[in-house]
Amino acid sequence: MTLALLFPGQGAQSTGFLHKLPQHDAVRATLDEASAALGFDVLTLDSDEALRSTVAVQIGLTVAGVAVARALAHEDLVPQFSAGLSVGAYAAAVSCEALAFGDALHMVRKRAELMENAWPSGYGLTAVAGLSETQVETLAHASARECGEQVYVANVNAPRQIVVAGADAALEAFAARALAAGARKAQRLAVAVPSHCELLAEAAESLAEWSRDIPFRTPRGVYVDNRGGRPLYNADAIHADLATNMRYTVRWYDAHTVMIESGASVLVEAPPGQVLTDIAREQYPEVAALASSGLPLERLVAIVRRRLGEDT
Repeated sequence: MTLALLFPGQGAQSTGFLHKLPQHDAVRATLDEASAALGFDVLTLDSDEALRSTVAVQIGLTVAGVAVARALAHEDLVPQFSAGLSVGAYAAAVSCEALAFGDALHMVRKRAELMENAWPSGYGLTAVAGLSETQVETLAHASARECGEQVYVANVNAPRQIVVAGADAALEAFAARALAAGARKAQRLAVAVPSHCELLAEAAESLAEWSRDIPFRTPRGVYVDNRGGRPLYNADAIHADLATNMRYTVRWYDAHTVMIESGASVLVEAPPGQVLTDIAREQYPEVAALASSGLPLERLVAIVRRRLGEDT
């Protein structure tokens, strides 16, 4: 089987995204399980007001990803590869059975609380298109020398799709410098914390300590990590990736590449949005990339089955 499931990270959320999940028994059961585990109705997490909270966003994304993964599994579409960008890695770990859903929810809530408390305001992420990682790093160092505040490479989503993290003023100064250097776009993302950089080192250490007794298992299929963009095959390695990925650059392009080079031919992105699908289509046009949020579940299942059948 050559199916890969991809799970988006913070910034993909949109108002009402949990209410737009497929009408499927597995989805309803997942929503009920999440609500019971957390002690509140998770369908309250996708309002405009709720989505101002990093905690609400990260829990909601995890619930949405697991719900759709379970709906696909119910239709006998079980992925060979599971990978998630940033907090999406938690849904990926549940998808490949390395982590129980309830444990993932509690760990995600703690992760988001630590991130939010570390830098409660004045920080975030900016996406830069059209410059390489080396160019971005060079501009970041120059910008830091000029304004005194560092920005960090947070995500390498594609060779010329880079996300940087830092304080608001530093991001604004960097964006101006990047556009002057030829970037096509420098756009702030809907993320209120400086993810995937050393500013979250202490928070990552706290999460690793807090989660040390959470049980992890050997994955079914292949789990592809964030930090190195490589397959992980044992429980301890997956635990370490999830506990610490907030402080390290997300090597999403490397993760994409290793899945495709290992045989993934159909990529399905869990809701919400289609950011990961668009990256895959641009970088690997020969691979079938599908955003589940843009298709009725029945049609998605039919397309995936047909694509997989063509590959066998």
